[in-house]
Amino acid sequence: MADRLNLAMWSGPRNLSTALMRSFGNREDIIEVIDEPFYAAYLKESKKKHPMYKEVLASQETNWKKVVENCIKKDGIGLCYQKHMVQHILPSFEKNWILKCVNCFLIREPKEVISSFLKKWPKADFEDFGFADQINLFHYIKNETRITPVVIDAADLRDSPETYLPRLCSKLNISWDPKMLQWEAGLKPYDGIWASHWYPSVKTSTSFVNKIQNEEFSNTVLNFAAMAEDSYHELLTYKI
Repeated sequence: MADRLNLAMWSGPRNLSTALMRSFGNREDIIEVIDEPFYAAYLKESKKKHPMYKEVLASQETNWKKVVENCIKKDGIGLCYQKHMVQHILPSFEKNWILKCVNCFLIREPKEVISSFLKKWPKADFEDFGFADQINLFHYIKNETRITPVVIDAADLRDSPETYLPRLCSKLNISWDPKMLQWEAGLKPYDGIWASHWYPSVKTSTSFVNKIQNEEFSNTVLNFAAMAEDSYHELLTYKI
């Protein structure tokens, strides 16, 4: 890698995004990992009272313009992995900086996303899951660059990481590093302060885990999921 590559991974919450951050954070060529850099700016602007919102606001830059500067900086040689939540990019935040990054989209089956998120924050509204924001951002990047962004499905990562991680690296034009398949357990220096609430299972993980899903979903989950189906299935057609 000749210079710094800013890789922006776009997902909604509960998409195995933290596990994928662990995976990329274990690469030999990693120089920086950035965990949801717009979270505090989003909370300040939206006035949402997420779990630990006071701690998040105190721990991060709340000026979105300054956050952008950090996301597109060019110092260093290697990979800068950025874990982004699509819903954090509010309409009042400019988006053109995103076109200076290599962009990838991580998706997950809506019922799994919604069920997992509601267990952590039962007050969530549909907009908090990020489905509409994700497809809108995908269209924005595709239309502006005339390039279709890479899309990876969380189910494929969970079920067959040894197949899909090398494929993902190839699509992103970066080298494959087998160290992405496993990492050491525990919180990482780059984890956001919110990790204690949102990341308990990843804290103990050392790899992608293929969990058997036998959950019965509530009517609330099913109703929300029905609203997300079109966006999810459109992105699914682009998955690697």
